Amino acid sequence: MGLSVLVADDEPPTLDELVYLLGRDERVSQVRSASSGAEVLRALEECEADAVFLDIAMPELSGLDVARVLGHYRVPPKVVFVTAHEDHAVDAFDLDAVDYVLKPIAESRLRESVRRVLGSGTGRRDPEPAADEVVAVELAGVTRFVSRSDVAYVEAQGDYVRLHTVDGSTHLLRTSLAALERDWAPAGFVRLHRSLLVAGSRVREVRTHEGRCTVLVEVDGRPLAELQVARRHVRDLRDLVAHRAGRTGPLR
Repeated sequence: MGLSVLVADDEPPTLDELVYLLGRDERVSQVRSASSGAEVLRALEECEADAVFLDIAMPELSGLDVARVLGHYRVPPKVVFVTAHEDHAVDAFDLDAVDYVLKPIAESRLRESVRRVLGSGTGRRDPEPAADEVVAVELAGVTRFVSRSDVAYVEAQGDYVRLHTVDGSTHLLRTSLAALERDWAPAGFVRLHRSLLVAGSRVREVRTHEGRCTVLVEVDGRPLAELQVARRHVRDLRDLVAHRAGRTGPLR
C-alpha cells in the first residue's frame, strides 16, 4: 500500500498544486488537504497519515507549531515543510523534519521528498520518557493538585474531562480529550474510544468476546474499571500490548 499524505497550505492555488502533484506520484495512495494548522490536527484525529506536507506561514497555528504538537504523538507522521522562505530551515530540522521544500514547487523536487519520506523508515523514534505532570482541579472553590501518574483513565464530558485516579476519586478538568491525548502520549496514555483515554501502565487484561474488545484497568491488583475499546483504536492497543510484552512479558 502507498503512502497516506496530508497537505496543508492556507493559499488555495498552492494547496491545489500540491494535492495534484502528490496525487500523480505512484508511491502515494491517498492525499487529503487542510487549509490551516487546526484543520491538520482535526484531520489527524479522524484518520492517521504517514506524512504531512506543511506550509510554515499559516495564521494562528504555523507549520512549526503543528510539527511541535505532532512531536508528542505516540507515532507521529513524517513532516515535510513547504515554504517560500529559507530562514526557518534550522527550526524545521530541529523538529525532525524529513525535508524542506522551497516554493515555487517543482514536481521532481516533490518526488524527492516522497523518496525521503519512504527512506526514513516506517516509524519515528519513540518519545523520551516524560516527567510527571501536576494539574490543578477545582471543586466548590477548593483547588487540588493531581499528579498525572495517579490518573488511571480519563473520560470526556462535554467541554471537560473527568480524571479517574488510582484511589477511586474523580476530578473535572477543563480541557479536551484530544489535547490531553497529545500532551500525555509520551507518558504512555493511549486512546481507547472517542471518549476514553487510559494509562497504559494500568491495563492488566485485554478481553475479546464476540467481536467486542475491552480492557481491564487495575490498581495494586484491585480491579478499577473495564473499558470498551473502539474498533479504530484496537491497533493502538495491540501496539501497547506488544511494547509492554517486549519489556515485561505478556499481559495476563
